[in-house]
Amino acid sequence: MTMWTALLVAAIVCVALKTTGYLVPPAWLEAPRPMRIADLLTVALLSALVAVQTLGAGQAIQVDARVPAVLVAAGLLLVRAPFLVVVAAAAVTAALLRLWGWAA
Repeated sequence: MTMWTALLVAAIVCVALKTTGYLVPPAWLEAPRPMRIADLLTVALLSALVAVQTLGAGQAIQVDARVPAVLVAAGLLLVRAPFLVVVAAAAVTAALLRLWGWAA
């Protein structure tokens, strides 16, 4: 199987899954349980993505300048700082820690 074949198969599977989603009756999706699951699943997936991108380095866990940067961003978000300030502060934190050699 070449890469193009795998890509085409994956595209067809994605289109089929999306089409299947349109066939689900709306009453099933408007029930309280599926709505609650969808809300919680979104938060869980986003949290997992942040954890993997912050701590992941291949197959290993690596604690470097990204961890303090995420903590600074989380603190600023808790005090409701503007998003651009949060991103800039996290970037400056990571850059300074790397510059000083504290977190490679």
